[in-house]
Parts: sequence; structure tokens; C-alpha cells
Amino acid sequence: MYNSGLILEGGGMRGVYTAGVLEHFLENELFFPYVIGVSAGACQGSSYVARQPGRNKQVTIDYVKHQDYISYKNLLLKKELFGMDFIFDKLPNELVPFDFETFNNAAEKFLVGTTDCITGEPVFFDKNDVPEDFLKIIRASSTLPFMAPAIEFQGRTLMDGGIADPIPIRKAMADGVRKNVIVLTKPKGYRKKKSSLSWLPRYVYKEYKGLHTALETRYKLYNETLDYIEELESKNEVFVIRPSKDLKVGRVERNPDKLTQLYEVGFEDTKDSFGELKDWLGE
Repeated sequence: MYNSGLILEGGGMRGVYTAGVLEHFLENELFFPYVIGVSAGACQGSSYVARQPGRNKQVTIDYVKHQDYISYKNLLLKKELFGMDFIFDKLPNELVPFDFETFNNAAEKFLVGTTDCITGEPVFFDKNDVPEDFLKIIRASSTLPFMAPAIEFQGRTLMDGGIADPIPIRKAMADGVRKNVIVLTKPKGYRKKKSSLSWLPRYVYKEYKGLHTALETRYKLYNETLDYIEELESKNEVFVIRPSKDLKVGRVERNPDKLTQLYEVGFEDTKDSFGELKDWLGE
């Protein structure tokens, strides 16, 4: 049983909103005994658990124009739109060092969601169970379909955690979290539309039946999850932080000014609701 928990949605570069939220938490030393994230949410959450203020902004915004971060050259040469080696090796190990010691010793339970390409089911990894491979797990959780090859780990083939469980509120509740704080990366009222290319995965990922089935129905699962969250929110059973403005930032946004704006909205939204949040948590 956990008194409170933090749930972090993905969303590619829209994750800078979450970075702004977590920066305010760090400044005010608000931590949760249970943290769970998928994709960009897992990336942002890791620096938060490692107690590294400013790191998310540096990694996500300051380096976004780097030729190895996002480029169609990457996609052509390596079949990766995002430079996965650059993001999950060079950045944390050399350019903007990740504090592995603080992260590994942190008291929080930190879970990262991935999608099993064979079954299409979510698979969650606890930081304490795979300390030597945690960057690989976050990389798997951030591996977007059509934009990077799947990751092999412990006999599984893994991809983007946002496919099988985009906002893992039910996982947190099943794990016994009493009060869940959810950080979303789209404004209230947003719903995902069915893709006009929903037929494509079954041709591109023929060998991954679970993955292409999950991708085809992803919009339904996402919208059902949002419906459920809004129902819980109306009963005051969860606390939701979401963008107060729609800045039209895409999953692969490369404009540092737009990203900085969204980051600042995340920080200010959290600042504005922080007193209410503390009251809700009973702190």
C-alpha cells in the first residue's frame, strides 16, 4: 500500500510539459513513494527520482537541435527518427551525466511501462529489479513504432510503453496506491482519433501480432483511459495536472522556443495548483 503515487504520461517531445511540472516538484521537494511512467514520462521521471533539477530541460530542449537528436537522416541511415544511442547513451553517460547512484538509492518505487510486441500486453519494470539495464528499459519504453527498432530484453521484444497502457492509472491502483497524481501532456477534452493508417502496422509488423493489434485499437484504449480518469477526477479521487493551454506542440517538435513555452506552462500550472495539491494529499 502506498499513500500517494505519481503517474506520468508519454507524448514524445510534449513531455517537456511534464519536465516543467517535475521541476516545480523538485524545487519544493515534493516526492512520492510510488512513481510510474511510460515513454517520455519515464524519461522525465528518471531525472526527477535522481534529484537532478534542470536536467530534463537541458536534455530535452537544449540538445533538441543537435544533429543526432531528431533527424530524417537518422531515419534513413539507422531507421531511427530519434537518435536512440545519442539520447540513451551519449547524453546520460557523457554530455549531461545521469546520477545513477542517487537514482539507484532513491527510496521511491519507480516503474517503467513497455509493450510486449508478441502479446501486445503491458510489461512493467521496477528500477530495483534491473539496475544495470535501466537505461535499456527506458529506451524500450520510448521506442516509437515506425521510428526505431524494437528492443530485445529478457526474452521479450519491447516497444513504446504508451501503446499497451498509455496512462497506467489502473496499474497504480492495482499496486495499492491510495492517492494518485496524474500528469497528462494534452489539454482537457482531448481525445485521440482513429488513424487513417491503422491498417499499416499489420503489414510493417507482421511478426508482431500483439503489437499491430494493440496499435490498431490504441485510440480506443487511450480515450477509455481518459474517460476513466475524468470520472475519477470528478469524484475527487485523483488529482490531474494537464496543460492549461494548447500550444500545438507535436510528438517530434524541434522548435526550442515552442518547447520552452510548454515547459514553462508545466511549471506555472503546477505552481498555480500546488497549494490545492498539497491540501488534497493531506500534507
